Amino acid sequence: MDNAKPVSTPLPTTIRLSDRDSPSTKEERKLNGKIPYASAVGSIMYAMVATRPDLAYVVGVVSRYMSNPGRKHWEVVKHILRYLRGTKDARLTFGSNNSTEVEGYTDSDYAGNTDNRKSTSGYVFTYGGGAISWRSKLQECTTLSTTEAEYIATLEATKEVVWLHRLSADFSVKRRLDHPAPTIYCDSQSAIHLIRNPVYHAKTKHIEVRFHHIRELVTEKKLEVRKIDIEVNIVDCLTKPLPDQRFRTLRTMMELRQATEQKRAEQIVAEGKSMTGPIGQAEKEKSKELESQKAKDTIKCKDVDWKEND
Repeated sequence: MDNAKPVSTPLPTTIRLSDRDSPSTKEERKLNGKIPYASAVGSIMYAMVATRPDLAYVVGVVSRYMSNPGRKHWEVVKHILRYLRGTKDARLTFGSNNSTEVEGYTDSDYAGNTDNRKSTSGYVFTYGGGAISWRSKLQECTTLSTTEAEYIATLEATKEVVWLHRLSADFSVKRRLDHPAPTIYCDSQSAIHLIRNPVYHAKTKHIEVRFHHIRELVTEKKLEVRKIDIEVNIVDCLTKPLPDQRFRTLRTMMELRQATEQKRAEQIVAEGKSMTGPIGQAEKEKSKELESQKAKDTIKCKDVDWKEND
C-alpha cells in the first residue's frame, strides 16, 4: 500500500457490502484467513476514534464482517487505506467561530443496510466550530419510516448532549443566558414535530417507551431541537457514502482540513473574513437579507419625507 494511488472518499457510492460477499466454503475461508483484515480495521478504527470523524461510517460498515470477511470486504478496507494515504495530513481545527456552545447535528440513513434493512444513526457535536464528539451506528431496531429513523437517531444524540452539557458545566464553560439549553439540529421536520408534540399517535404506538425520553427533555426545556437544511447537515457523511464534492464540503464543515485547506482558511481569516460553520453561514446569509431589507425600507422612508417636504 506504500505506492497505492490515493482516493478522495473512504467509500465509493457504487459499493454496497453484504453478508453475501462473505466466503461460503472452507477453502475460501482458509484463503481469506491469511488476510490481516481485523488488524487493518482495528488500525483504521484507532484513527477514527481519535481525530477522524470522516471515517466513522465506513469503519462501522467494514466492522460488521470481522468474523467472516470476503474479498470484496478486503478491497473496501484497502480503499480506506488509500483514502488515508491521500489525507494523512488532515487534522481537526477549532476557533472558526466564537461560539462557546456545544452544538449537535443528527441524521439517519433509512434502511441502508442491505442485509437486515436497518437504518444508520449518526451524530456530530461541535465546539468552537470543530468536531469534539461523533458516532455512526447501526440502529438496534428496524424502523418503518424515515420519520421513525430520524426520531431514534435524534434520541441517540440526546444521550450524548446531556453528558456533554454536564461536562461543560464541570469545566465552568459560560453559556448564553438567552439560550441555556443545548441544541440539536435535525433535517427532518416530521421528526421534530413528533418530538415537540407528545400526544398519542397511532403510527408511533409501536415505538418502545425508552425512545420517548427526548420528549420529556424538550417539554422541560432542557433540550432544544431545531430544523436545519440538509445541505448544511454535516452528519450526512456519517450515515451513507457520498460523492466526492459533497463529502469534501461536509468534511470541511466539521473543520477537518488538510494542510492546503487549512492554509487557505488562514489566508481568509488574515484578510478579515470570518470562517463560520454551517449554522453561522446560514445566519450570515439571513443577516445580509435583513440588511438589504432595512436599506430598502430606509430608501422608501426618504422618498416619503421628500414628497412631504414638497
